[in-house]
Amino acid sequence: QVQLVESGGGLAQPGGSLRLSCVVSEFNSNIHDIGWFRQAPGQERKAVSCTGKSEESIYYSDSAKGRFLISRDDGKNTIYLDMQSLVVEDTAVYYCAVAFRARPSYCPRETYSYTYWGQGTQVTVSS
Repeated sequence: QVQLVESGGGLAQPGGSLRLSCVVSEFNSNIHDIGWFRQAPGQERKAVSCTGKSEESIYYSDSAKGRFLISRDDGKNTIYLDMQSLVVEDTAVYYCAVAFRARPSYCPRETYSYTYWGQGTQVTVSS
């Protein structure tokens, strides 16, 4: 059973930065894709970024491009989301999730493709 634990959320000022971490037990980079999603109050959960086996599989949402960076440390079974130039609209609960890889060089952007989810970490951007 894959388990995910997120950390690193909190309060940031507009223009500030945060680093989210996701420790994944039983993580296998050969078969698992990792995604970061977020859900603001009253809104659906949406993909922010995801990664598969290779760098060419990395995806960023339009709102994340140029500001967020997904990375991984397979030795630590940890996925990171570095967020910079934060704006109020980034306020949400952020979730990491694991999907079983279906396509090489591609990571899924739909919530229904992901089998395992973390509990979420709150990110609040406010002055």
